[in-house]
Amino acid sequence: MELQEGDQVDLVIGHQTNLGYTVLINEEFEALLYNSDIFKDIEEGSRTIGYVKKVREDGKIDVSLRPQGFRNVIDEDANTVLRKLEEKGFLMLTDKSSPESIKFRLQMSKKAFKRAIGNLYKEKIIELQEDRIVLIK
Repeated sequence: MELQEGDQVDLVIGHQTNLGYTVLINEEFEALLYNSDIFKDIEEGSRTIGYVKKVREDGKIDVSLRPQGFRNVIDEDANTVLRKLEEKGFLMLTDKSSPESIKFRLQMSKKAFKRAIGNLYKEKIIELQEDRIVLIK
């Protein structure tokens, strides 16, 4: 199999299962997109870009809608938070916000959100307040 972890691939969304969605990679390989990796609305039959998350020993493939690799994910998530902050100058979320609230506002997991704001805080781009995150001008 020529696919490797991290490869960008074309996906066709298949049917939903208890674990997630079956997908077709490059119209050739079957794979699974887990529910835990879905942070946007998807529909059966739709096409999207995905990334090979894991090629298992049994030949099965797991995919993600997000680039793989720590730096890729951090940068993408930090940019998402930054774009939202640039709209109003603040975001009514904190590291104590519920996962549902974060997913609703930013389409990312709480873990990804915390990594992103940690990165932005270290770069002195944001200020963390008790009830919000503020963009430093």
